[in-house]
Amino acid sequence: MKPHGPIPPGFAADDDGMLLIGGDRAEALADVAGDTPLFVYDSAMLTARVAEWHAAMPAEVQLHYAMKANPYAPLLAWMAQLVDGFDVASGGELKAALASGMAAADISFAGPGKRDRELEAAIAAGATLNLESAGEGERALSIGARLGITPRLAVRVNPDFDLKGSGMKMGGGAKPFGVDADEVPDVVKRLLDAGADWQGFHIFAGSQALDAGAIADTQAQTVALAARLANEIGAVPPLVNLGGGMGVPYFPGDRPVDAAAVGAALGATLAARDPMLGGSRFAMELGRWLVAEAGVYLTRIVDRKVSHGETFLVTDGGLHHQLAASGNFGTVIRRNYPIAVAGRFGGEPVETVSVVGCLCTPLDRLGDQVALPRAEVGDLVAIFQAGAYGASASPASFLGQGPAREMLV
Repeated sequence: MKPHGPIPPGFAADDDGMLLIGGDRAEALADVAGDTPLFVYDSAMLTARVAEWHAAMPAEVQLHYAMKANPYAPLLAWMAQLVDGFDVASGGELKAALASGMAAADISFAGPGKRDRELEAAIAAGATLNLESAGEGERALSIGARLGITPRLAVRVNPDFDLKGSGMKMGGGAKPFGVDADEVPDVVKRLLDAGADWQGFHIFAGSQALDAGAIADTQAQTVALAARLANEIGAVPPLVNLGGGMGVPYFPGDRPVDAAAVGAALGATLAARDPMLGGSRFAMELGRWLVAEAGVYLTRIVDRKVSHGETFLVTDGGLHHQLAASGNFGTVIRRNYPIAVAGRFGGEPVETVSVVGCLCTPLDRLGDQVALPRAEVGDLVAIFQAGAYGASASPASFLGQGPAREMLV
């Protein structure tokens, strides 16, 4: 038997033992959707998560949502009411962000390999481009001149440090992301000389960290780096985007990051910052920490079989919707995401089973030898921490299966 990760707080069952999501029975939500597999996102949990962040962080720090974590349109429209800005990473995400109601001036566009038409769309809309290279800056200046629009340009900095203990390192050493720190002053001076509307720095060292101390240390280094660069440039950055980094507990033994400790340390860091940053605004850009716990993936058991003594629950879902939960999205050692039988939520486990999807590949495994209550054909299995990097980060078209349904409740 292999344990599964901790089910996020806030979920409960009704008197019949059925999982409730946003106050509704999981089975009833599947009926409303018309079929499974189904992603359900709880809007009240999204609102509570943002409130938790505000309670923990210094009042002067803005909150931006990195919409690559979940670009579902109704969820975007909800988040647009709660946060100070969106970060996008493609022309498609830019369109979705604008359609959500977020003001263009509060949208930043990061990511390497932006095509000229994407640069043009961002400049024309009035969004901020986070430049990933000097060459991208030159292209943006040229497009702005052709359009007769002063481009809003920030510089993404590749710092000379990374976020210790992060699940995905985005800074330090050779990286496709950002301008190496020692080259940033020359790039910014070029932008200023060309008359661009310089918006500041985007400094993102890593993601999916659960160690508050490591996050706090990285933020202190980030603020110090921003100050050093600003002094070399001789100009105050209007905004210093500190990136994100705050992770969520997916696996056995994981513990939630102490947001209050992160916020307290960040407050002290900002209070002691270099005077050159006295007039700067600051932002944190979070994706999964804001939305992961609010999402549940519901998939129905279509077969129950035993092979060489091992019981398999075969579902109508799988890695084509939940690539990360299957262990195929950057995980070195496969471990079990939080999982439950929706109709026996909170029930005592009575058997060890493997929950597998409908694809003809041995990689399609949502639960590996995990202890669960007895489940039968027709029952719903719930995979938690499904609000981030689920539907949009998985190969929905693999084997012609198609996308899962989605719902905001």
